[in-house]
Formats: sequence, C-alpha cells, structure tokens
Amino acid sequence: MIVDCHTHIDFSIDEPDIEGHLSAVDMVDACVVLPCPGQNRNLINQRTSQYVSDHKKRMIGFAVVDPTHDNIDKAFFKELTEDFKLHGFVLYCSAYGFHPTHSSAMRFYASVQDLGLPLFFHSGDLDTGTNSNLAYAQPYLLDEVARTFPGLKIIIGSMGVPFVAQTLAVLARHKNVYADLTILPRNVWQTYNMVVGAHEQGVMGQLVFGSGYPSSNAKDCLETLLGFNTLLGGTNLPTVPRGSIRNVIERNSLELLSVEHSHIETSEELLPEEDTGENQET
Repeated sequence: MIVDCHTHIDFSIDEPDIEGHLSAVDMVDACVVLPCPGQNRNLINQRTSQYVSDHKKRMIGFAVVDPTHDNIDKAFFKELTEDFKLHGFVLYCSAYGFHPTHSSAMRFYASVQDLGLPLFFHSGDLDTGTNSNLAYAQPYLLDEVARTFPGLKIIIGSMGVPFVAQTLAVLARHKNVYADLTILPRNVWQTYNMVVGAHEQGVMGQLVFGSGYPSSNAKDCLETLLGFNTLLGGTNLPTVPRGSIRNVIERNSLELLSVEHSHIETSEELLPEEDTGENQET
C-alpha cells in the first residue's frame, strides 16, 4: 500500500486546484489531504470534508486548527470528527504564530491524545512567508509535547526542513513521533542527507512517504527515492539499502498512525523491482 501522507489543497480560495490534486495523487493507493492555512478555518475544514467525502475510497482528510484562537470544546471535536469525518489535525505553528507548547495548544493535545487521532506539525514552503515565525517550526520544540503526551501520534512535516538534524534527534528520542519523507527531487544534496541521516540514526521505521503536493508530486518523489543510490553515482559516499527506502514507501502509514481507513480501497500491486545501478546495497 502506497500512501501519500502529505498533500495540500487551498480551500481558502474560491477555485482550489482540484484537478491538479487528483492528477498528482493518481498513482498512489491513498493520500492524506492537509488543508492550507487560512483565517476561516471552519469553512476550510467543511470544504476539506466535502472533497475527501467525494473521493473517500482514496482520501483521508485532516482538519486545520489554531488552538490559540479556536474555541476548543466537545462540540468542536464532534463537528470535526463526527460531522466532517476528518481523521486527524494539522497545525501551522509558524504561519499562525504560536509556540508549540502554548498552554492552549497543550490542552488541545491532551484531547487529541484521548481521541487517539494523529497530529501533523507542518513546516516547509507554506510556512516561509515573511509574516510567519520560523522559530516556532523548530522540531526540538516538540520534544516537550512528545514527553508530555506519549500516547499522541505526532508527525513532523517535510522532515522538519530546514531543521532536519533536529527532526532526527526527536525521532531517535520518541517512538510516538514520525516524520514524512517529503523531498524536492531537484534538491539532490538535501535529499541525500535526509535519507542517509535517517538511516544512520536508525529511524527509517518512523518515516512515512509524502510528496508535499503542490511543491512536488508522488510520481517524481517515488522515482527519486527508488533511484536514491544513483543520485551521487561514481562517488564513495555512503548508500542506503534500497529495501529500507521501499519500506518507507510501501508501508501502510495509515495503520502506523492509527488512522481509521476501512473505507480506503487498496491494490495488492506493489512497486516493481528495478535495477537502479551497481553502486547499491540490497
């Protein structure tokens, strides 16, 4: 099963690029839809709900939340999980300008842990605007969250770029923390260091696959990762066993993250074995 755990649609605008998203995720079994940040979060979540409902055999929707401004109560969670049927939450700490351990956020995490739903901390392209606070995107800030709520499934988006070393350190400390291996295929050196770093830290089992659409798409990301050991062909730099990379791509990430997905239709066909070069471990 191939799950793209990191795709976006901007439901804060009148005409979101639905066709582009559908085309980008065509080659995966399922995808997680993370709505882009916006001011009218209730409308955004409602539109996200409708979209994933229209494609429920392949899509899982998360709700965008700002725990420092939203009215977090039982009715709030009931609407998002029961009425909208969303299966997780995405936070844009730097875009919305709140510290991950803000007291309101910590109360929110406690409720999410009780619900048994995953929490996606987004960092990357959508958070790099001049009005965002990059300091709040640092993954080491999630160490306190992970320690306080060991039953909470936490996903660090885009490997925490540009703070990848922090992400690897947090993953190594906490088994309830995961990161999505979202890459930009054109950034060869960045991709290489992310994968090798995760392998050397022994945290490949805590990585899930993501494309980061619209920053990239599943097809290009999969091709780059499967050909990983040829990225720097002719060098003596370390490689990573191709099987370890395939495990990231092919694992049932929804099950790993405790996301209910009985409505998702999956195929039995996995990625074909390919000869990606002689300089490769098996």
